[in-house]
Amino acid sequence: MAGPQRKGELLPEDVGTDDCLTSYTHIYSPDLLKDQVAFITGGGSGIGLRIAEIFMRHGCDTVIASRNLDKLKEAAKKLCAVSGRRCLPLCLDVRQPESIAAAVDETLKELGRVDILINNAAGNFLCPATSLSFNAFKTVMEIDTMGTFNTSKVVYEKWFKDHGGNIVNISATLGYKGQALQVHAGSAKAANGGLRADTTAAFQSIPVQRAGNKTEMAHCTLFLASRASSYVTGAILVADGGAWLTSANDISMMLGIASSKSAKL
Repeated sequence: MAGPQRKGELLPEDVGTDDCLTSYTHIYSPDLLKDQVAFITGGGSGIGLRIAEIFMRHGCDTVIASRNLDKLKEAAKKLCAVSGRRCLPLCLDVRQPESIAAAVDETLKELGRVDILINNAAGNFLCPATSLSFNAFKTVMEIDTMGTFNTSKVVYEKWFKDHGGNIVNISATLGYKGQALQVHAGSAKAANGGLRADTTAAFQSIPVQRAGNKTEMAHCTLFLASRASSYVTGAILVADGGAWLTSANDISMMLGIASSKSAKL
């Protein structure tokens, strides 16, 4: 959820839940991705869902893929209803290349092409390194790092190798300077390229003075996936309001967040 809006600041529409936007104002031409197909891992919720929606509102058909097929089917219905475009929900595990291959084969069978790959699948949680199990660290690395490689390799071999395409990896700045309670995710994200309390005070150290929203992340992805960024390749676009530059690595606060989250589980 975005923090308080500063006077005169125009933020794009967003909702905090895994629902589609009730209204949307186009920044780019509505046909920017007309008749293209985007394959989005982790596309059934959160940022992945919003990316799928924004792409579809710009003329793109999508494949949303993750392990929870029921959630994907529910999301696909919402996405199709607001955009009028096709959305194919497919079950896969990015840790398993064979399941990715099956999903890509189904995509090519149903939609005939893949123009854009969005590697958005991720696993993360707050945990001190001293309490992190071997399996927990391994799981995050397998999903975030190996999952990105696995999916990129499969899509490349099955389509991009002969037809070209665009790959955008959704990551985080956790690995830039290290983040308390995030040794697992920071390591995984660093290979590909923290949560904060949802209060005004938590964002005072960020130059933009607020959290970003999902639609803002989707707009960044739209730019990178479209012809608007035709001369951009191998680049990292950081969209965090300047947080990684100025935020304190407040271990006490992070431990407080971790404790409160654990108490709720």
